Amino acid sequence: MKEQGWRCQAFNKQTRKYNSYKGTVGRIAKNKLHRRFKTDRPYQKLVADVSEFRYGQMSQSERIYLEPIMDLFSGEILAFNISAHPTLEFALKPLKEALDGLPELPYRTTVHTDQGFQYQHKQWQKTLKTHHTFQSMSRKATCLDNAAMESFFSSHESRDDG
Repeated sequence: MKEQGWRCQAFNKQTRKYNSYKGTVGRIAKNKLHRRFKTDRPYQKLVADVSEFRYGQMSQSERIYLEPIMDLFSGEILAFNISAHPTLEFALKPLKEALDGLPELPYRTTVHTDQGFQYQHKQWQKTLKTHHTFQSMSRKATCLDNAAMESFFSSHESRDDG
């Protein structure tokens, strides 16, 4: 960001945070993690979320969206995507990349997200099913259910590298 001359401003009460929740537009999965973010197995628990970063004059057109897929065992970002628009295709790209890159495991992976429209979509669920992966979702308006991913974003959003 520094090389591009971009500055990121953390969201505060005066700025509106991106919210991908559009109501129930698909199936809401049960919360399988229940805030148990620790694991002793790699790739057992993955988390994903979309965050908005504003730059320049903070206008509607000066926003980018980031969706990383993080392994809770190592904290490693397995895949990510950056786009000017938070579409379904934007969210599916890193999911497919992360799941395609996993080794064969003796246990099933769980991918935990919020209830954003991308994660409720049939195509997201079909991709998980194809990879024999469980889906888990935070309860509505409960960001602590995805605290591991939220803390990743807050540490990056609050930086001022300028």
